[in-house]
Amino acid sequence: MTTAPYDVLAIGAGPFNLGLAALADGLDDVSLAVLDSRPEFTWHRGLMFDDAMLQVSFLADLVSLVEPAHRLSFLSYLRDNDRLYQFYVREQFHPTRREYEAYLRWCAAQLDSLHFGHEVTAVSWDGDVFTVTVQRGEAVEEFTARHLVLGVGTEPNLPPALQGLAEERFLHSADYLYRRDDVLRSGRVTVVGSGQSGAECALDLLRANAAGGPAVSWLTRTPSFAPLDYSKLVLEMTTPSYVDYFHSLPEPARDKLVKEQWRHYKGISSDTLDDIHDVLYQRDLGTAATAPIELQCGVAVESAVARADGVELTLRHTDSGRTFHHVTDVVVAATGYRNRAVSFLDASVESLVQRDAAGRWVINRDHSVGTDGRLFVANADLHSHGVAAPDLGIGAIRNATILNAVAGREVFRLPKFTAFTDFVVPA
Repeated sequence: MTTAPYDVLAIGAGPFNLGLAALADGLDDVSLAVLDSRPEFTWHRGLMFDDAMLQVSFLADLVSLVEPAHRLSFLSYLRDNDRLYQFYVREQFHPTRREYEAYLRWCAAQLDSLHFGHEVTAVSWDGDVFTVTVQRGEAVEEFTARHLVLGVGTEPNLPPALQGLAEERFLHSADYLYRRDDVLRSGRVTVVGSGQSGAECALDLLRANAAGGPAVSWLTRTPSFAPLDYSKLVLEMTTPSYVDYFHSLPEPARDKLVKEQWRHYKGISSDTLDDIHDVLYQRDLGTAATAPIELQCGVAVESAVARADGVELTLRHTDSGRTFHHVTDVVVAATGYRNRAVSFLDASVESLVQRDAAGRWVINRDHSVGTDGRLFVANADLHSHGVAAPDLGIGAIRNATILNAVAGREVFRLPKFTAFTDFVVPA
């Protein structure tokens, strides 16, 4: 079965494409559908610690930074669930991660444009419309659309040095809570990586250690267990004003900045670092025997070899250049994420794509790819739009920009002034 052409088909129902559907809901002249292979909407379940906080304000919901009075705002969710006054009295701008997922699921339940259980297997382009082939149970369906938005998200990044380890000895932090009980039954656990995910796994393990749990090592190649740089003027680098400036720079300058600005999106929240230090401090005051702990920065994993008694990591100390060995029972790889492959795009779609010197897609300021303005991407534009790309706070702006481009008019009024800082050379 082939449907009549949509104006927009979005592939992947993560927060960004969920926000696209939310903003498009109610638009009379833009028909949209979102396809996702999962049976329902979920978000970071493997890292859904009870006390984990969202790292951005509740205003970074699906719609508020474009349409504050939208029926699918976070405040509307609170009102609908009779929790508005509780949130007000709490006096915390940052919701818990668990509550933010509950908000996203509340939004998803109200959007008829979301189609779960729809696995995209092929996408082609005939010069006029995209044809998207979908596996739905035993049935095969085709959807057509004039515009396509790829929001397939990210997948765990496993560095070559840690690949090939047996499943019982190794897991990515994305699966930590699914396998936590098995991890805590081991004698020695090593967390590799020091972003927020690594810090939250390390904190949980250190708390378990203080209660008689396994020995814990936390290793990172960064020079320190560095906090997120969330000072106010630095946060202006996640605004549309900075995105405009960053996108205007030549490719080598953008690549240099992305490498330098990792603390804006890969660091650890100060609250989590404080909690870790408090656990270590209280552990020192205790009298009960506990398994050893180790925190070491400035070390890189060069190889991992399975042994009869565990896993042997070969580490290089970056300051001295010396190598040494480390043995553990289980490795938790908090090694981040990479853009998920889009292998379902066939050769005809390549005609829409331009590539930069590094082979990446050239992404225009309005998040379209190439010159036709038909293919768009969501959260695959770090190299072209800068550190704001993965930030939830830019999602509504990105989606409004895409919908304006699709409609060919200003459906949503975008902010003109978003930062006190001037980033460009004065005229």
